[in-house]
Amino acid sequence: MGSIDILKEIRFDLSHNIDEKYKKNNQRYFKEKINCYGVKTPLVRKIAKKYFPKIKFLEKKEIFNFCEELFKTDYNEETTIAIQWIAGIKNQWEEKDFIELEKLFNYIDNWGKCDDYCLNVLSHFIIKFPKFKLEVKEWSKSKNQWRRRASAVVFIQGKSWKIHKDYLEDVFDIANVLLRDKEDLVQKGYGWMLKIASESYQKEVYEFVMKNKNEMPRTALRYAIEKMPQDMRKEAMKR
Repeated sequence: MGSIDILKEIRFDLSHNIDEKYKKNNQRYFKEKINCYGVKTPLVRKIAKKYFPKIKFLEKKEIFNFCEELFKTDYNEETTIAIQWIAGIKNQWEEKDFIELEKLFNYIDNWGKCDDYCLNVLSHFIIKFPKFKLEVKEWSKSKNQWRRRASAVVFIQGKSWKIHKDYLEDVFDIANVLLRDKEDLVQKGYGWMLKIASESYQKEVYEFVMKNKNEMPRTALRYAIEKMPQDMRKEAMKR
């Protein structure tokens, strides 16, 4: 079966599983206009799993090209399928694949795609190939808000929902760079990173927050302390 045929079948399945109420409600979670069929994520993931056996034995370059075709359409659901497929070939990843992964990130245009890509692909890639951690950290200085958000979210490892033990210093490096970022979705991104870090390193995160609370936007601050005890939260919120 050719790539065009598979894409047609995927789009047929998506178009026949639309939930109009879900489609209407989905837009309210995004500030920017999104393109979506209106298929609930668990069902999208089932569709991705259904068609993965038809592409997983292709050459890796072909799989990346296939995934890029899905990214290009700009539909949230098709991006979800592509991300699931890339994650599905993680045992084939090589250092040189960072070029492909970074190219695909150019299609990311909302927080949902950004987080899915970071949690399920990039976070695992930089653990497998640690030198690329520095490349992603540089995104914290990008003009693109999704790259800046990604530079924080990438340190949250998908599945375990933990900050890798070797990355605590990186977490604070990124938080310092993004500390006064004007975009609320970037603020939420690095605040979320700090919140996850606080589950394992509460003392260190609390000290960081107390040191920087007068400069941190309230959005980032609230996210960062959300999992802390009430007395610590109360102290952190004082100006």
